[in-house]
Amino acid sequence: MRKNSSPFSAAYGFIPVLVFLALWEGIARLGIVPRQLLPPFSHVVAETFALIKSGVLPQNFMKSLIRVLIGFTAGSLAGLACGLLMGWHDMLQRVFSPIVSFLYPIPALGWLPIFMIWFGINELLPIAIIFTCSFFPVLYNTASGVRSVDKNYVQVARTLGQGEGTILFTVLFPLALPSIFTGLRLEAGMAWRVIIAAEMVAIPTGIGALLMRAESLIRMDIIIVCLIVLAVMCFSFERFFYFLERKVTGRWLLG
Repeated sequence: MRKNSSPFSAAYGFIPVLVFLALWEGIARLGIVPRQLLPPFSHVVAETFALIKSGVLPQNFMKSLIRVLIGFTAGSLAGLACGLLMGWHDMLQRVFSPIVSFLYPIPALGWLPIFMIWFGINELLPIAIIFTCSFFPVLYNTASGVRSVDKNYVQVARTLGQGEGTILFTVLFPLALPSIFTGLRLEAGMAWRVIIAAEMVAIPTGIGALLMRAESLIRMDIIIVCLIVLAVMCFSFERFFYFLERKVTGRWLLG
């Protein structure tokens, strides 16, 4: 059996990144692009450490992180609960499916003007945006996952004398997990994209607000630092749910 990994295979994926960074550094150092528009990568790294040492980056990062965690957790749990009910009860599906289908396509940031009027410009505003961003996709994927489960499993459980609640949580919910994790994984990264945009428009703190202050000062190095933080967090959140999905459903997928 051929092994897919070797002592050097893990390093192969970094070669394109290293080449990209070397080209970036060289282009900036040679002045091919003005440094005001593209600072050297080494300068961006130095500015990152300076922002961390001054506390500016950690403070703004924690603001964004807390907002994402609260909004994403609340929105996902609410979407999961509503999705289970809609997927299980045909009446709820018929009543609420048209409403969800109507509201789901609206971008999360499209709610920003309404939420600014309802909640004002405070900590509840970005959390409400993240809640909305997470709620509808998780609800949709959960309901779709529950309704796609083979009805024969449900019939067998009923034949064995299982109650409706037991069937929902021991049959339908586990079998719908792949679809549920798809919604969670996709929205985990989207939550960061939305919070950055919301902070850029209406919130005075957070990575998005830091990015906008850097833009007003034409500090391209700080802008790039903020974008790197955004990319790392989107990737990390998505990979976390991918890892969790493999741990929870991997046995079924391999079976």
